[in-house]
Amino acid sequence: MTAFRDLHTPGDPFILPCAWDVASAQLFAEAGHAAIGTTSLGVAAGIGAADEDRETLSATARLVAAVRAAVPELPLTCDFEDGYGDGPESVVGVVRESFAADPEVGLIIDGINIQDSRQGRMSEPGVLAAKVTAIKEAFPALFVNARIDTFWLGRDSLGEVTCRIDAYTAAGADGIFVPGDLDLTTVEAITGHSRVPVNVLASTRYPGSTLAEAGVGRISTGSLLYRAAMSEAMRSLAVLDGDEPAEITSVLSYQAFSDLNRPQSS
Repeated sequence: MTAFRDLHTPGDPFILPCAWDVASAQLFAEAGHAAIGTTSLGVAAGIGAADEDRETLSATARLVAAVRAAVPELPLTCDFEDGYGDGPESVVGVVRESFAADPEVGLIIDGINIQDSRQGRMSEPGVLAAKVTAIKEAFPALFVNARIDTFWLGRDSLGEVTCRIDAYTAAGADGIFVPGDLDLTTVEAITGHSRVPVNVLASTRYPGSTLAEAGVGRISTGSLLYRAAMSEAMRSLAVLDGDEPAEITSVLSYQAFSDLNRPQSS
């Protein structure tokens, strides 16, 4: 788990691709990425559930276990919504039940994102702070990335964000995640204020090198790759609906997926 922590270097961010199934995780690993995350939207969509509605716990736990078995060598982190519980003790219990391996190995996951909103409503800072403290006391090696949803929910308040950064950092958070369509000045203000590495979403405005100069430590794809895959599927279907031949020039082959789980010959 130290390896995952060490990836978070302000000014030299790593890209965290977020998987929605085992195959996507394996492909991201084959592409050379240093760690794998999960997308709560992709997991929720896969079971016909709403995102951030505490309906994805079982599916997330199954995905984490399957990815850990398929890609055992890479650090693994996951979206953990608001902790799937109201109180600190219940959240700790959920982490233990969902990700415990055995007393000697510990958890099968290296990190979690845990957020301060549910169903479009922000909680008081003390709610997430208490959960963070309880998780870190129970699992000191787990990288806890405290997600601040102020901008994500359309509340344009940098002051609120910095206050929450202070609360969650004091509670023991290892990283801060501020999703949203952030301008560079805002990103710089956040990284300049935070005492722990800052995670942002891949930006439609700036390349990773610019976010690095702004002091970011991690760039997550969130649901982007899942949405891109589904969008490409719909585009391919539209080609067929237009009575055109199937386009496969940039499509991975059937064999590429078959080979993911075929034992390697020595």
